[in-house]
This record gives sequence, structure tokens and C-alpha cells, in this order.
Amino acid sequence: MTEREKMISGALYDPSEAALLAARNAAKEQCVQYNSLPPSAADQRDALLRGLLGSCGTHVLIEPSFFCDYGFHIHVGEHFYANHNLVILDAAPVVFGEHVFIAPNCGFYTAAHPFDVAQRNAELEYAKPIRVGSNVWIGGNVCVLPGVTVGDNTVIGAGSVVNRDIPAGVLAVGNPCRPVRSLQERGE
Repeated sequence: MTEREKMISGALYDPSEAALLAARNAAKEQCVQYNSLPPSAADQRDALLRGLLGSCGTHVLIEPSFFCDYGFHIHVGEHFYANHNLVILDAAPVVFGEHVFIAPNCGFYTAAHPFDVAQRNAELEYAKPIRVGSNVWIGGNVCVLPGVTVGDNTVIGAGSVVNRDIPAGVLAVGNPCRPVRSLQERGE
């Protein structure tokens, strides 16, 4: 099994393996190009983004600066907007539904390190996918950790650390992030 196959399967893998390193460097080069384009180069920026991401809808905007590890594991639905300073560490798939809005300074991290000291010191890591449903709003400075699913029609409050699944149709806040109320109760 290759290191990429291990990474995709969720097994421990070596991120310094040559093919993975080359893929990350290529994505980072594209991010540098994307982030350096002026707002007047919207068409060029859009083309770069579409070449970087695994898939995306027709109405997608990520404000610079944007950084990711590979790009090809990121899948974005229609009407996606992310404000400045988005970081997606996509060693595993990161899938966003339609009508997702992300405030500034948010991070989605699929990569994790083992608790076992010997494995960690051997510079091994593993990755778990992240899924964000449709009609989701994520407030500023939110951190979404490996393996999390955020349900449809949910709002994640600013500053939250999302370390477990969040159901559909709720307002969830805090560290750790947890649902505080249903959004259907008030017809929101």
C-alpha cells in the first residue's frame, strides 16, 4: 500500500514520502499564485481555484488568503463563500454542501497525530474526513477537527472548536462546540 493509499484509508502514513511532498508543494504553489492575484483578476483566480480543488460548483468564492495541503480532496457545492484566511488541511476529503458561508480565520483540519510517542516521533500521521452539510454558516475563528460532520441548516458560532459531530438544524457554539438550541424552534 502506498503512503497516499494509507492516507486516504485513514491509516498511519508518512507525510514526508516523495509523492505526497510533491503534491503538497504543487498545491502550495497554486495557493501562492491564487493569493497574489489582485481583485481585478477574478477570472484568473477562479480558474486557479478550479484547477486546485477536487470539485466545485459554479458560484464559488474564496477570499485570499487561502491555504490547503493538497486541494484535490476538497469538494465544494454551489454558492460557497469563504472569507479571508481559510486553511483546509485536506489529507482526507473535506466536503462542503451548497450555500455554505464561512467567516474569516477558519480552519478545517483532517490531519492528526498519534498519541503514541514513538509513532508521533516517527513523524507519522493519520487523517479523517470532514463533511459540512448544506445551508451552513460558520462564524469567524472556528476550528473544525478531523472526522467531524456538521449537519444541514446549522450555524456554528464564532470561536468554536468543533471536535465532534453537530446535528442538522441547530445553533452550536463553544469549546468544545455543542448545540445550544434548535433553529427550527423559532422558525429560523
